[in-house]
Amino acid sequence: MSKILIIEDEAAIRRVLIRIISEENDSYEVEEAEDGLLGLEMILKNDYDLVLCDIKMPKMDGVEVLEKIKKVKPEIPFVMISGHGDLDTAVNTMRLGAFDYISKPPDLNRLLNTVRNALDKKELIVENRRLKKKVSKSYEMVGESPAIFHIKEIIEKVAFTDARVLITGSNGTGKELVAHWLHDKSLRAKSSMIEVNCAAIPSELIESELFGHVKGSFTGANKDRAGKFEAANGGTIFLDEIGDMSLSAQAKVLRALQENKIQRVGSDRDIKVDVRIIAATNKDLKKEISEGKFREDLYHRLAVILIKVPSLNDRRDDIPLLINFFSDKISKEQGTPLKSFSKEAVIKLKQYDWTGNIRELRNVVERLIILGEKEVSENDVALFASK
Repeated sequence: MSKILIIEDEAAIRRVLIRIISEENDSYEVEEAEDGLLGLEMILKNDYDLVLCDIKMPKMDGVEVLEKIKKVKPEIPFVMISGHGDLDTAVNTMRLGAFDYISKPPDLNRLLNTVRNALDKKELIVENRRLKKKVSKSYEMVGESPAIFHIKEIIEKVAFTDARVLITGSNGTGKELVAHWLHDKSLRAKSSMIEVNCAAIPSELIESELFGHVKGSFTGANKDRAGKFEAANGGTIFLDEIGDMSLSAQAKVLRALQENKIQRVGSDRDIKVDVRIIAATNKDLKKEISEGKFREDLYHRLAVILIKVPSLNDRRDDIPLLINFFSDKISKEQGTPLKSFSKEAVIKLKQYDWTGNIRELRNVVERLIILGEKEVSENDVALFASK
């Protein structure tokens, strides 16, 4: 159930807003406040999924309410309610973090679309933060090799900026981990990092996934939907396997980079976004450019900072550290006793050709923990880590 607060000093307008919203969806729980000060107190005491807030009110105006709440509960979408003379102020509230504004008297369709879109965005942000809390401990950069030390140095220099980063490397090397480190060490760390696997989304749906769509823009678009760029507003968007993105979507991403604006599929309305872009690929983008499969102008926009993640075969000295890390992690996940690896077992694993990189090593360590002896031996490696 979505909980909505309406802060409006005119009782007639409050009644209209409550009626329209309640009739649209009976799962909406709507509460009201007659002035800004009361509204502020209610928001601080309760959890709301959306706030509709008038601008000119007694005791405290809507702009002040917005500014105060964004400092303590930045995830709550605010929709400002503006009179004819308040439009300039309403536009300025967008810069302060308001999701949108609606004019008095409220247009039915505009109001309901705005409410739906704002709630969609809140849901995306909350889900992303839940997942982030769940998995953040998994993103630990393990290794002391010169190549990993160099990457850590770059991250320390670049993370606090908004510079766009292109991460390259083979599958399984840890490109996603580098992206998480960049975000978690950035000034945007309190906001969301939205991940998009461009290779996993059909080409005909990638634009809708990135930029959202309006109702009726294509078959199956039965309601307006916010895209990943809007969900990442104020934070970071990670475009994994960007080399698999269609040329059409590339053009729209380029526009978003150039103008900090997007348009939902089926709409001609610009939506401002403040997003840091981190991209990754296992492809040779310069080769893709020469073959007409990737835009050169987009490449140069993305590759302000280049980070190449080495293969596991190029950092074999890190394998003992990785084995210990995965062994400890997997034992906790499986609820099994921690197993050690004999010196001979580690040496044998260091000699393997790790075509699947760190991802493959993790799978092998898990297999050895499950099937091996109390101390994983060289013989266990020969039996269960077959290549």
